Amino acid sequence: MDGPRARRGLTQPPMCGIAGLFHTGTIKPVDPARVERMCDVLAHRGPDGSGVWTAPGVGLGHRRLAIIDLDGSPQPMHSADERAVVVFNGEIYNFRELRRELEGYGVQFKTDGDTEVILAAWQRWGEDCAAHLDGMFSFAIYDRADRTLFLARDRFGVKPLFFAELSDGSLAFASELKGLLAHPLLRREVDPLAIEDYMTWGYVPDHRSILRGVRKLPAGHSLLLKHDMPLPSPRQYWDISFEKRHKAKPRDLEAELLHHLQQAVESRMVSDVPLGAFLSGGVDSSAVVAFMAGAGRGKVRTCSIGFDVASADETSHAESVARLFDTDHASRTVSADQFDAIDTIAGMFDEPFADASALPTWRVCQLARESVTVALSGDGADEAFAGYRRQVFHAHEERVRGLIPRGVRSRMLGPLGDVFPKLDWAPRPLRAKSTLQSLAGSGADGYARALSVVPPDIRHGLYSDSLHKQIGGYRGETPLAEMMASAPARSGLDAAQYADLKFWLPGDILTKVDRTSMAVSLEAREPLLDHRLVEFAAGLPEGLRVKRSQGKWLLKKSMERYLPDDILYRPKQGFVTPIAEWFRGPLTGKARGISKSAMLARTGWFDNARIAEIAEAHIAGKSDHSRLLWQLLMLDRSLARLGIS
Repeated sequence: MDGPRARRGLTQPPMCGIAGLFHTGTIKPVDPARVERMCDVLAHRGPDGSGVWTAPGVGLGHRRLAIIDLDGSPQPMHSADERAVVVFNGEIYNFRELRRELEGYGVQFKTDGDTEVILAAWQRWGEDCAAHLDGMFSFAIYDRADRTLFLARDRFGVKPLFFAELSDGSLAFASELKGLLAHPLLRREVDPLAIEDYMTWGYVPDHRSILRGVRKLPAGHSLLLKHDMPLPSPRQYWDISFEKRHKAKPRDLEAELLHHLQQAVESRMVSDVPLGAFLSGGVDSSAVVAFMAGAGRGKVRTCSIGFDVASADETSHAESVARLFDTDHASRTVSADQFDAIDTIAGMFDEPFADASALPTWRVCQLARESVTVALSGDGADEAFAGYRRQVFHAHEERVRGLIPRGVRSRMLGPLGDVFPKLDWAPRPLRAKSTLQSLAGSGADGYARALSVVPPDIRHGLYSDSLHKQIGGYRGETPLAEMMASAPARSGLDAAQYADLKFWLPGDILTKVDRTSMAVSLEAREPLLDHRLVEFAAGLPEGLRVKRSQGKWLLKKSMERYLPDDILYRPKQGFVTPIAEWFRGPLTGKARGISKSAMLARTGWFDNARIAEIAEAHIAGKSDHSRLLWQLLMLDRSLARLGIS
């Protein structure tokens, strides 16, 4: 991504895929063709070229998308002294500032891009180099003098990195699971605990992988490997803390927030290729577009996706914001007849992934790619500023928990919640079952239940005796509840937001955006996940995050000078695909067909008769099981793509 054009001060989006092999114990030669095959399956992340470098016991591979400098410096890139070699996927937003700092230490650069800055940062700060980087990234550096391999992933996990120990004593790593699957020694054995995790959350969280032996480097972590040592545990170089509170006046905090927002957006607008934004018409994407328009760099290009079901369609709000800022706007509609793309979606994610908004996210990425190469999104603000309804409800529930002793809650509210009917069809105030069950336990347990997709009684009722035996007493909610219990937090709301940032965000939201954007070679940037902005938000008093029924209170208040009230204060809708309606309409046959899936039947994990009952109950409108049906459908397609028999 560095070259002659970059040396004149321009940067190019490094849409890349990386892969590699590293031998521990006995140092064996690495076959370049094997690394090349691992990279070739990542060609969508960089279709214009590839590079492979090998030395005794190590091989690094890279896929490149050439934007401007078609003949520029390829990766793997070597440091000026040839000591270190790097492959890198991502964008370092503060690379110019780091370059100046490193030049002060006597470092001389051959290029003006960020890849070489990473190498110099490694040589200056070693393992601490990742903490100096502001950006989205995953990279691997081999130090030829120390004979070490250093892997790192950005603070929030915007860019992925999978790794696995193989039977020949090597460690394989890749940007996506499919890169590891290209290696013949990778075992394709499903981890049964991952099935429980997936059925709980609708995705396989970062603490696990669908396949035994495959791991994901956690967000904000690095890993240092040596040829003569066993695989160590990842080292955390950054964490978010909610333990301190800002003491400034709300008006001053509002001004500081606007400053952070402006800096975050403008730092991600540096590009010499066409740049635009996703625009849903909600607060977050509208705020990003407002600051993009205010940057005065020409007309902003925006795009949005709508649905053929009116209750899920937000395109009118997006068009309203587009008119307000005079953007070059485009929109498209997603309908049930695009359902045939499910196999393509499953192939993007490798692991089962049941966030149904992946389909419209992919479509909006396709639409954006028709006119731009980089698109800014509004992801991250709900997690950082408490914008989800579940966070607002949790804050209210925590107040109730503080008023009633836990013993009284467990004795009275728990049994009441168990017998209260589950009223999916009723208005929200009458759906008391989950609230009563939540209040009966701890805040962490209650929030884990609220965030999960399928309650334990329903999903466990689907499991066969065989699967129950394999997962033992493990429950998918436990890791999140434990994360909340040990969070650096002062309140239940703090702990909930911490879990959303550390668990939900990398596992669901960022995975969805990375895979769907990379599938069309589009770079998506998340300005609202600037770590300084998120750290500022974590220090806001609770009353400036949630006030009465309003989440993201200070963010909305600060944006009143830019956005109208009908954008800022309308009920939150979210990017929700209308699968409930589709499964009762044009996709009724698909819903009924899930229980007859030969792939799911071969696993022996589920009670197919119970799945059929659930499908019929949904079709008849007696209950809403759309997300569960979608989960099972995506699991079926993903297992087929993985070649699991």
